[in-house]
Amino acid sequence: MDLITPGLGLIVWQLVIFGLLFFLLSKFAWKPIMASLQEREQSIEDALSLAAKTRQEMAELKAGNEKLIAEARAERDRVLKEAKEASEAMITQAKSEAQKAGAEEIEKARAAFNQEKVAAVASLRKEAASLSLEIAEKVLRNQLADRAAQEALVTSLLADAKLN
Repeated sequence: MDLITPGLGLIVWQLVIFGLLFFLLSKFAWKPIMASLQEREQSIEDALSLAAKTRQEMAELKAGNEKLIAEARAERDRVLKEAKEASEAMITQAKSEAQKAGAEEIEKARAAFNQEKVAAVASLRKEAASLSLEIAEKVLRNQLADRAAQEALVTSLLADAKLN
């Protein structure tokens, strides 16, 4: 049993050494260990708060970016709409001007055609009248040479005059 229970001297020396070790550790080791633990804990808290702050800023930036994207899309849609309206207005105006120009050209062509037609008819009438006079002159010369033919012509003309 001596081997299992230590002696009183051994217990005293162990208590003295433990006290001395506790004193030395509390004087020189515990303060730096505790300070480094507090420093480490503070740096972890700072890192966590920085991460939270960064997350908040990122969320704000994302919301701002989404807002800017939405504004850019709205601006793009507005510009496209204005461009489409402008192009439609230009097309409508061009069609209107083309129709006016076409109508004017058609009217000019009709007027020119009518003038040419009137001139052609007048020329044709003049030519027909000239030919008729020449034919009538030749016929009358041939017919008026004979007295009996003259009387027959006068009778025929009188008969035609009564019918008309």
